[in-house]
Amino acid sequence: MTVITVRIDKKTRKLMKELGINWSEFLRNAIRRKIEEEKSRNLAKAVLINEKVRKKSKGEAKAEEIIRRFRDSRYGEDSC
Repeated sequence: MTVITVRIDKKTRKLMKELGINWSEFLRNAIRRKIEEEKSRNLAKAVLINEKVRKKSKGEAKAEEIIRRFRDSRYGEDSC
């Protein structure tokens, strides 16, 4: 496990001790939550970018139709 140091003032440290909370565990959980939050945000951004970039078809044939025409011209319509 890696060690991370956080500096706080004496007053804050005193208040932390009075609460009796496991601050190491609290901070580990807070960091994990923030990581998941950022991953979700990045995924949402990626989806939005993908939707903006993706263009609607302007009358072009669908990929399946193009492949079918290619196969039909190459092998003949009866060979499938």
